[in-house]
Amino acid sequence: MLEDTETPPATPNIDPSGWVCPLPLRDSPTIVMAHGGGGAMSGELIEHLFLPAFGAAAEANMGDAAVVGVGGTRLAFSTDSYVVKPIVFPGGSIGELAVNGTVNDLAMAGARPLVLSTAFILEEGTELAEIGRVAQAVGAAATAAGVKLVTGDTKVVDSGHGDGIFINTAGIGVVDEGVDIRPDRARPGDVVLMSGDIGVHGVAVMSCRAGLEFGTTVRSDTAPLNGLVAAALATGADLHTLRDPTRGGVAATLNEIAKLAKVGVTVDERKLPIPDAVRDACGLLGLDPLYVANEGKAVAFVAPEDADRVLAAMRAHPLGAHAQAIGVCVADHPGMVVARTALGGTRVVDLPAGEQLPRIC
Repeated sequence: MLEDTETPPATPNIDPSGWVCPLPLRDSPTIVMAHGGGGAMSGELIEHLFLPAFGAAAEANMGDAAVVGVGGTRLAFSTDSYVVKPIVFPGGSIGELAVNGTVNDLAMAGARPLVLSTAFILEEGTELAEIGRVAQAVGAAATAAGVKLVTGDTKVVDSGHGDGIFINTAGIGVVDEGVDIRPDRARPGDVVLMSGDIGVHGVAVMSCRAGLEFGTTVRSDTAPLNGLVAAALATGADLHTLRDPTRGGVAATLNEIAKLAKVGVTVDERKLPIPDAVRDACGLLGLDPLYVANEGKAVAFVAPEDADRVLAAMRAHPLGAHAQAIGVCVADHPGMVVARTALGGTRVVDLPAGEQLPRIC
């Protein structure tokens, strides 16, 4: 609280005309769906609007979770909101996503998730039975992840001003001594590991939203990754970087790491674990599986001398049976991701402007 003699902090002068970012954001006076897609426009919104507006109060490392020291203990803290449509899809619902997503954000900082908060924004007219099913999914997912739900909130908005159920979760975890996992720790020579099949969640949501059939039911991969990360850390390897490739898929995640660490990334497309159903669906719809969202996968950057044992530990875990080494971190083309194609050529894997399929999580 300010004393009477103190001068209130100045309001930052936010002038959109002075933003140095691509035209789609600069020329738009209103929010568009791409701002929430986890791609370039999301980053620009944070970098050029929110951070300047927050001023000196902002302390952001642009990771999935912040690590702060409290009384000699390092705590990881993360928050996320879930607006997936539809709220129930093959393999899960908004309830599992709300728990697993925040658990995974904590795990990507190397933390052991402990507690979560849950906040429900409910639309007037939503059936209580539907809310009850989602709430049960939240409880079951928390139990499976080994976390406690310790606080929360409920708000109701007018009919027509929501979409049934939105959920926000925030979480706290403990980072053990010696663990230092950050996006900017990726360095040339690191091997890039992918914990399993990619694109599954995005295709699962897409199929039921659009009423598409691909010959087989594709189920979301939503799952808590804290056990998988614990298994990788138990090898004693120095994991440099971990991220879960959700919105924007593997492409967005690799581009973010390349930018933050000022390194290049080269991916071998032949080694990407893409299920046939995902490949077929993306081929039919003209999508690139690298840009399709995941909700139960991790990308790891590991020193070459540690890569084999981390990969073995992933494959020994139920959620990492299809883990693969998909590429390397290089000094060339810093900030850029390049894919080697099956034909022996190369292509640049750009950061997407937004999400190919909005409201995926």
